[in-house]
Amino acid sequence: MALRSALSVRIVEGRDLPAKDITGSSDPYCIVKIDNEAIIRTATVWKTLSPFWGEEYEVHLQPTFHSVSIYVMDEDALSRDDVIGKVCITRAMLAEHPKGYSGWVSLSEVDPNEEVQGEIHLRVELLEGEGGRRLRCTVLEARDLAKKDRNGASDPFVRVRYNGKTQESTVVKKSCYPRWNESFEFELPEPAGEKLCVEVWDWDLVSKNDFLGKVVFSVQGLRAAGQEEGWFRLQPDRSKPREDGRRGSLGSLQLQVRLRDETVLPSHCYQPLVQLLCQEVKSGRQDGRVHLVTLLDETTTAECRQEVAVNLVKLFLGQGLVKEFLDLLFELELAKPCEPNTLFRSNSLASKSMESFLKVTGMQYLHTVLGPIITRVFEEKKYVELDPSKVEIKDVGCSGLHRVQTESEVMEQGRQHLQSYLRELLDTISKSAPTCPPVIRAAFRQLFQRVGERFPEHQLFHLRETHADARTSRTLLLLAKAIQMVGNMDPAAGRAKEAWLAPLQPALQHGATQMKAFITRLVGTEEEDGGKGRLRSPPAAVVKEGLLFVHKTRGKGPLLSCAAKKLHFCLTGEALSFAKSPGAERIGSIALANIRAAEKVEEKSFGSCHVMQVVYVDENGQQETAYLQCKCVNELNQWLSALRKVCGNNPQMLCAYHPGVFRGDKWTCCHQKDRTGLGCDRTRHGVTLQDWSDPLDPDAEAQRLFQHLHGLQQPLREKYWELVKMEDPQNSPQVCGEGAPVPPGLSQLFEVLQDLEGCHRLLSPSPPASPALLELQT
Repeated sequence: MALRSALSVRIVEGRDLPAKDITGSSDPYCIVKIDNEAIIRTATVWKTLSPFWGEEYEVHLQPTFHSVSIYVMDEDALSRDDVIGKVCITRAMLAEHPKGYSGWVSLSEVDPNEEVQGEIHLRVELLEGEGGRRLRCTVLEARDLAKKDRNGASDPFVRVRYNGKTQESTVVKKSCYPRWNESFEFELPEPAGEKLCVEVWDWDLVSKNDFLGKVVFSVQGLRAAGQEEGWFRLQPDRSKPREDGRRGSLGSLQLQVRLRDETVLPSHCYQPLVQLLCQEVKSGRQDGRVHLVTLLDETTTAECRQEVAVNLVKLFLGQGLVKEFLDLLFELELAKPCEPNTLFRSNSLASKSMESFLKVTGMQYLHTVLGPIITRVFEEKKYVELDPSKVEIKDVGCSGLHRVQTESEVMEQGRQHLQSYLRELLDTISKSAPTCPPVIRAAFRQLFQRVGERFPEHQLFHLRETHADARTSRTLLLLAKAIQMVGNMDPAAGRAKEAWLAPLQPALQHGATQMKAFITRLVGTEEEDGGKGRLRSPPAAVVKEGLLFVHKTRGKGPLLSCAAKKLHFCLTGEALSFAKSPGAERIGSIALANIRAAEKVEEKSFGSCHVMQVVYVDENGQQETAYLQCKCVNELNQWLSALRKVCGNNPQMLCAYHPGVFRGDKWTCCHQKDRTGLGCDRTRHGVTLQDWSDPLDPDAEAQRLFQHLHGLQQPLREKYWELVKMEDPQNSPQVCGEGAPVPPGLSQLFEVLQDLEGCHRLLSPSPPASPALLELQT
């Protein structure tokens, strides 16, 4: 059994942001932090106070996370980026909205006293003595404290307050992972009603000390226990009144945030549900029978239909039945009253499942086909416009010999550019049929046959990490219009709507001919997969690759002996290998079975916050660490996510690590002198970014389907009798409520759901015991 948390974040847009640049505008972007750790950075939208991002992410987290914060920043080329404002959403707030939160949220000003992070390790005990009882607080250590100094660290010390008295610890220089192991004793009054307050501060020689967080306890519960020890999360100081006068004046963000907590049971618990769904798919559509998939389609709301479609597609991919599942959806969709031109344009389970199927199985194919031409459009930044009402007249020629282009010249030049892009893209698509994944070709072949039987008379997905500027965006829009008209096989219809597309007509007609030939090749030959719908990929398929900067440290691993500083890394399902350049001969590799951790490195270690470490065991059994620098926070988290996923089943993964480096005779993070000592921070193996290329997880998909179906039992019953009445009003029973009979398939589904609910009750973990120390809100 596993406890999992998944956080879905969609940053839609911002409005009324304050101007941070002298031009009266801003260059905003967002940073998403989970418990003060940067996970996501959106693209920068230039020169606007009302940016649109439309970026969506799903992060798999440890169930113990506390909050998600979204910072809106203004990018500056020559100075430090400005903070515009933030939105903080706690775990408790997300729990109040199980279906997710969606709406506009006002930005609040960033208060240094609230920008705290990390935990402190304390032991609090009652001592009996001749002079009466005393309270002893032992401050052992802290981890992941906020960085307040320019060197990327802090100089922390602890201030302990109780019963009107204050004591302080020593200062630990340049560390966010300090170790004190100091004890402080106080007289315990009767009754022991005072609060124990432990504050952490960053010591500064010249300026005012910076607040790093605090914990406040009621010690009355110690009477029975006598002692309590543990890690406690540092809290902000909310005892001082805060001025919220600027709230609302900093603008607002439109967000969609949803937290999904899951308890995934052992595989055998889900077998009856999986077998029932597979049996329903294998039985196919039968006249006179209301199919379970039809009921599921009719009772699933539009808001969650996409998610249910993804779960079903992944489940049947794992069972080798995705072709049969899609074919069943095609049959059920085609059995509805519909026209050829509106087929699959509704928000049905069939259209959402086909869309999800193509993303899960064809994302790499999409990148291969579209990637080069999209990159070319971004790099060339040519002016393309065919609409006379939007043409911008510009000067051409060398300095001193300017000549204003005419409108017709600008449009002709744009037509040539657009036609060049269109020709290259259509040529690439038409030649890509042999490289299209076999499972996609098989699904389209089935669809082609079903549609032919029903209508015999009729025969950017993260391609770029940056937003397009206005010129590139317009070029891509016009290119998309052209491709859409080619895909509709009727370029003349598009010309009727927008007459200014007439100059592209010959190219569009030729493209339609190419597209028909492409579809014929795509569906025309049987594959060697024997009709199976299982997603196949070679064991050594590339998971991620790219150039990374290698930081040299003391050690004898294969990376540390390499002379080059920047190497091309390639992560597969077998190893992390590296070479001097893409396509060059491999210099060395690290087997995945030998990797023990993939974690971030403190900024002060190498002067960059985009460095990761890969802890592994070499051929001699010695533990080594490779330090690799990425370009940005997104690339860093993508690499960490990919490494953690492919190493997720390693039995010897570390539970603790050092976020610093071993220099001289000690670790830079916690100042330990033992190079092989236990790490000072917890590893984060469970923190990953969801990707369409993720390995299939049948237990997780089955659990999500169970959660969805469990809440649909009464709607499924009511919808069944509604459909029965529509087909045969005379013979349908009068009673359609709880006691009305249901078909065997639906009855069996209810029994399976009831058994699964019992398994959850039986295996759910019991709540933890109440601590003797009652932590109070500060």
